[in-house]
Amino acid sequence: MLCCLPALASALPVSVPALTARQLETRILGSQRLSFSGYAESNATFGLPPLPVFSSVTPLLDGVTRMRVWQAAPDHWRVDTLSDTGENDTYQVGDDTYVWDSGEQLLTGIYGTETIRLPRAADLVPSALAYRLISWAGPGASIGLLPPRRVAGQSAAGLAVSPASAQSTIARADIWASPSTGLPLLVELFGRTSPQPALSTQFLEAAPWTPDNSVLTPQLGPGTGFTSTTPSSFSGVLKNLAEKRMPRHLAGFRRGRSPAPQIYVYGSGLTGFAVLIFPPSSGGQLLGDAVNAGAQQLTFPDGAGAAASAPLINLVLVQSYGSPDTMLLVGFVTKTVLEEAAAELAARPDFGP
Repeated sequence: MLCCLPALASALPVSVPALTARQLETRILGSQRLSFSGYAESNATFGLPPLPVFSSVTPLLDGVTRMRVWQAAPDHWRVDTLSDTGENDTYQVGDDTYVWDSGEQLLTGIYGTETIRLPRAADLVPSALAYRLISWAGPGASIGLLPPRRVAGQSAAGLAVSPASAQSTIARADIWASPSTGLPLLVELFGRTSPQPALSTQFLEAAPWTPDNSVLTPQLGPGTGFTSTTPSSFSGVLKNLAEKRMPRHLAGFRRGRSPAPQIYVYGSGLTGFAVLIFPPSSGGQLLGDAVNAGAQQLTFPDGAGAAASAPLINLVLVQSYGSPDTMLLVGFVTKTVLEEAAAELAARPDFGP
């Protein structure tokens, strides 16, 4: 009987109140203020080459990530990433972040806002991912209702979000959320080349939660270590990015607002890409590592490069013959767009406007 309970629960009738797509979207965006706890799993099949400098990101983009989540507020939460060998916990306390590594028995305090960082497991929690996708979709995106589904034992209302531009690698994002609270319970992200989601993340358990400081406060036990650092020092390979003058347009995309001076964004949201410039000290091996990992070699009139494609994301590395720096172009646009932009950068190593 116990073994049959999950199947019986999924077979229960699904009933949700009548909502318009805009009403459901508004409730999803407003759900960021909720206090809740839950257990979630994401499953990604990106298939990008395993670049050594981005080794911490590779497991998130290929395979299953298991997460235990507690949230008291948008800037006060905890996400534990569970594995067969231990766990890594991330605590957000206002502007500060704490990271616990069970293998190293080390707690690291990162004091200050992280304006530059690599993706982490907390970004794949359904509530965080759904909010980001809707916010990034832009005013031109189309939204519509989906048939309701039962998720985490609850009746969930469905919302489909599709970018306006055909140059986006993302065909649509399907989000199922609690119709009463707006808490996203399941997110499926589809590329343009497959009917199967390239990324699926869902709560298997989710419920309202009364915040408990003992859960949200990192605890140091016997034999554990503690260290502190700054966001820039903790950002790994991204801490050595170079700052350059960049063109106002690349491949027809206008340069937009950037989250940090060292990151250059073209386009916006789900139809945009970023350019990161690595000096020789940190980027000298990037191109060779990418080719050795299986990336496609590229040849430009003014430089050499490599490209890797995934259902949702593309990246291109390029080295201009006129500059020792290595440029990484990555985003939710087609590989053709990135190759065109890379060729323009290789031809203009001085980065004039």
